[in-house]
Amino acid sequence: MVTRGKKRGPRPVGGQRASRKARTTGAEGASRARRKASSGVQRAARGAGHKPIVAIVGRPNVGKSALFNRLAGAPIAIVEDMPGVTRDRLYAEAIALGRPYVLIDTGGFDPGSDDPLKQSIASHVRLALEEADVVISVLDCTVEPLPSDREAVTLLREAEIPVIFVANKADNPTLAQMSAELYSLGMDELLPVSALHGHGFGDLEERMCGFFPDTEEEQEEEIEGRPDRIAIVGRPNAGKSSLVNRLLGEERQIVDSRPGTTVDSVDTQLEFEGEPFVLIDTAGIRRKRAVERGLEALAVMQALRAVERSDVVVLMIDANEGPSEQDTKIAGLVIERGRALVIALNKSDLLDEDGRKRAHEQVRDLFTFAQWAPVQMLSTKSGRGVRKLMQTVQKVAKAHKSRATTGEVNRFFEEVLGHHPPPTMDGRSVRLYYVTQVQVAPPTFVITTNQPERVHFSYRRYVVNQLRERFELHGTPVRVFYRGKTRDK
Repeated sequence: MVTRGKKRGPRPVGGQRASRKARTTGAEGASRARRKASSGVQRAARGAGHKPIVAIVGRPNVGKSALFNRLAGAPIAIVEDMPGVTRDRLYAEAIALGRPYVLIDTGGFDPGSDDPLKQSIASHVRLALEEADVVISVLDCTVEPLPSDREAVTLLREAEIPVIFVANKADNPTLAQMSAELYSLGMDELLPVSALHGHGFGDLEERMCGFFPDTEEEQEEEIEGRPDRIAIVGRPNAGKSSLVNRLLGEERQIVDSRPGTTVDSVDTQLEFEGEPFVLIDTAGIRRKRAVERGLEALAVMQALRAVERSDVVVLMIDANEGPSEQDTKIAGLVIERGRALVIALNKSDLLDEDGRKRAHEQVRDLFTFAQWAPVQMLSTKSGRGVRKLMQTVQKVAKAHKSRATTGEVNRFFEEVLGHHPPPTMDGRSVRLYYVTQVQVAPPTFVITTNQPERVHFSYRRYVVNQLRERFELHGTPVRVFYRGKTRDK
């Protein structure tokens, strides 16, 4: 049950909103409420442990991008200097009322396009309904509703997830009054907002947060002892579902030579050598030029959800085709989210020894930013290498959650400083005092120093590599932060 707060929008529009609600039949409203409440419980269970995903839908020219930018504030999740990270603004991390979430722009449906896919309003709306926790449907209050608006609203009203309808471009009280005409589309509630000026965004964020899972529920999902979650991601037809079926020993998922057979994320329980796991198989992530923007948004949402919920990510690559730039972007997403990574070169049975060697070298050449990720050759068709892959996953999962005591870390650190102290910067000595591991999954360390800004990037890399070697942190990102020492006065 979601408690709705008081609305701070223009009073006349609020009156229209109450009037529309009064006309909704009790049976219809109760039925819809029951469906959404049931779906909310299911999605809370499915999505616990990950940031909520909010998807924006709407036709072109209604201000989706402006609303996206207003909510995102800044592209927090985009690091342009880091290889493999998505550089467009298809998604971003954002914060609403102190709650972090992931914001997705699904792209707009275009009824006037010659492309049948772009004409299909249902296909675009479905993108949001498949993977999002909350959907924001954007309408333009300055124009009369179009048939495409009516079709989209009709589909969204029957959705079993929370949908927030907003009337954008309500830049002044007169336009906010005009937004009441959109109630003719049949929604129960409509929020007038102005992405240009920021009006109404307090109401919007309040609605969004009301549908987010409770923080306590998310924390309970992270208790120790739960099975490690393995997300299997990659481009279409790389063999993801075949790997799941091979591990389970049965055809639990449809396997087809055509790309895109798997259409959503599927969780499966697995026990390997007495240890329980949860496998997450996702639809393939396609090349951006090969698909329409909306479908790419769905792929990103599925990858985000799978990666967010996982401990270890197995990136499947067709060894016969070799790695691509799109594979590096997937790996960049995995590293950015702090998950362990194993690269699996499937279909290696189609290559001779020289071909397998070239494929391995191509991975190392392309994934220069993830040299610590193990690479495993396998064939899901014959089963060769699958057991070794799972054994590698076990080791990587253990490293991802490993913790060293402060004493162990500092004894090691003394050895590092004795062998290779930090270089002098601008004639000033950099002193490193002590180090503490503050987090696992991924292993995160804080080093106290007199001049954090003067620790050279090459020395930072050296410290990370030394930590990997000493504590066997292979296959997982390792984060090291340098903090200035507070001096007593």
